[in-house]
Amino acid sequence: MRYDEAPARRIVALSETVEMQDQRRRVIDLLAPEPGSRVLDVGCGPGHLAAELAEAVGSTGRVCGADVSEEMLALADRPDVEFVHLKGVPMPFEDNAFDAAVATQVYEFVEPLADALGELYRVLRTGGRVVILDTDWDSVVWRSSDDARMGRVLDGWRRRVADPHLPRVLTRCLREAGFEVARRDAFTIFDPNGHQNSYSYLQIEHLGASAIGVAAEEVQAWAADLRELASRGEYFFSVNRYLFLATKPQRDV
Repeated sequence: MRYDEAPARRIVALSETVEMQDQRRRVIDLLAPEPGSRVLDVGCGPGHLAAELAEAVGSTGRVCGADVSEEMLALADRPDVEFVHLKGVPMPFEDNAFDAAVATQVYEFVEPLADALGELYRVLRTGGRVVILDTDWDSVVWRSSDDARMGRVLDGWRRRVADPHLPRVLTRCLREAGFEVARRDAFTIFDPNGHQNSYSYLQIEHLGASAIGVAAEEVQAWAADLRELASRGEYFFSVNRYLFLATKPQRDV
């Protein structure tokens, strides 16, 4: 998915929430990058995760953030990270260029997935590690005064996603690409309050603006309902994201 300036800035705001800070910590803890290592952030967005990875690998390491969105990369200008514009699935890196990689909320938007995972496998060295995090969009629990309208808006968002249920099949996809899956885990974003600076509250604007095939008037009514529930202390939101740790194994020759 490519973002122009307006959605790119919404992504920046979402990335700065407490929930996304927690998510980045989970990803980094699972990846366990070593000082001096070379790390690739696929679909780096505004660069928050890449910047934290740069701190982890230190001055002797290298972090590269890659994204298809030039608007995102313009917002991700950080001196300790190399940023690269991707023009499609093929990545402009040599074979075995990286010791580790991350891809958060990326592959659910990518087609063809097999080609993308093949590229990831190619650029990782033997023994390299990757952490992939994606959402199953059927795991959303979001209180609404109109469940049918909520369903239509969420269906409109799912139409933007290449595979809104990717975590269910990602183990198989990784193995078919040659990876060994070492660990799988879940990360839940839970928000029973709907504070204005929370991830889910900011998602009201972003998800509503991104939904396909839903009338603007219906999106506006949906958003107003959620904000009213938050103001009355009756808000409820939860969604599951799934983490996969995989390695590029040594192959007998």
